[in-house]
Amino acid sequence: MHAKTVSSCNIDMKMKNLKAFFLCVAALAVGTAGANAQKYGNGLIDKSVAVVGEEMIKISAMEEEIKVMRANGMLSDKNVRCDLLEQMIVAKIFLMQARVDSLNVNNDMVESSLNARLDQVRTQLGGDEEVEKMFGKPIYKLRQEWRKSLQEQSLTQQMQQKVASDIPEMTPYDVKNFIETTDADELPLVPAQYRLSQICIYPDRESAAMEAKEKLLSIRSRIMNGEKFSTLARIYSQDPGSARRGGELGMASKTIFWGEFADAAMALKPHMVSQIVETPDGFHIIEVLEKKGDMFNARHILLKPEYTADDRTKAFSTLDSLRNEINAGNLNFQMAARFFSQDPVTRTNGGQMSDPNTGSTYFEKDQLKPADYRAIAGLAEGEISEPVESVDNEGRGNLVYKIIKVDKIIPAHPANFDEDYDLMQNAAREKLAKEAIDNFIDERINTTYITIDPLFGDCDFAHKGLIDKVLK
Repeated sequence: MHAKTVSSCNIDMKMKNLKAFFLCVAALAVGTAGANAQKYGNGLIDKSVAVVGEEMIKISAMEEEIKVMRANGMLSDKNVRCDLLEQMIVAKIFLMQARVDSLNVNNDMVESSLNARLDQVRTQLGGDEEVEKMFGKPIYKLRQEWRKSLQEQSLTQQMQQKVASDIPEMTPYDVKNFIETTDADELPLVPAQYRLSQICIYPDRESAAMEAKEKLLSIRSRIMNGEKFSTLARIYSQDPGSARRGGELGMASKTIFWGEFADAAMALKPHMVSQIVETPDGFHIIEVLEKKGDMFNARHILLKPEYTADDRTKAFSTLDSLRNEINAGNLNFQMAARFFSQDPVTRTNGGQMSDPNTGSTYFEKDQLKPADYRAIAGLAEGEISEPVESVDNEGRGNLVYKIIKVDKIIPAHPANFDEDYDLMQNAAREKLAKEAIDNFIDERINTTYITIDPLFGDCDFAHKGLIDKVLK
């Protein structure tokens, strides 16, 4: 997951970003502050910089978040603390209302977020000792503090979702009115979309896997006979990131690895070498260098199954024959997919492809695998691609050979009522939700006792009512 700056957690978010906003406030663990960030002045250790009702926001709380940000290596601009303070004030506003409405904490989400945050920081810094050094307190204390913070933010998230969900259902009249009253250049542009079907053939995976394992066993035997693991990792490992470091992965939480890999590593004593371990990435042998709790530093050598030119030639020949028969009218694509495709997911649907995340049968260009898009680029509806080498959706992608049929193309166009009703309904609802959230925040800013320290007097707050709350 890529990190984002604190300033990217805008208060004026769209409905689809509500969860992302609160995750950003809850776990600013995915950002960092640079050395040139705004400073408070000489000798200032801690003080309250804002009061929201009966809630206080202290410099120490803000700096705790800044430390988490620094631990994750991300840069941000000099106004990071202004952005952070505004987000913390808004979160307090929602938190106060959540308590009034007696909302309940989602403890499962809190524990999951807490573990993810701690694992990320531990991995970035290199272990519990470095985390404790960075934050100046023991892990158990950090857990207590972060759990409390995440519990509050669980309530905050629920409250904002409640405000957004209170808007009325959108009728077709509302959607049509939204389109007519919105400038044409502000309406979304719908990119070209494709509905596709495929017939897939896999190479001889069993034979290739056996060859990779035999080679890995030979490498392991050389290590057991005295050759250096690190030297052989540099020569043979197919993990480019770690191979140049002699296969070393660095101290990290076991949760960031495939389960099979983590279990094997945690079962090893330091400097023992594992048997072959299979993951979706391929086949590994592992040497554990150090273990601390549920973290470890290990070396590994990764080998992936490699396929021959003969595999490709055979698969392409079969696919080409199927394509010719279908184009000649002797065979129906859907029936051919059911009988000949080796992809278990799509063959039962006559080869029809769908997004595994959303279930949608339409793909935009950027949602397609590069090889798949190159194969169908320029094809008209009903046409079938030449055989192509691509990857499937398993793990990080296994090699597969396929032909792809273009079932339907929806050209790129400005969103409209008839063709894009669902999209426009969501856009209209997002606009109302944003307005409802902004109105709620602005109303509470005006009616809630809020004071902000003059240290933040030059902040350009997104919610302008906060500027009037700065003490003179």
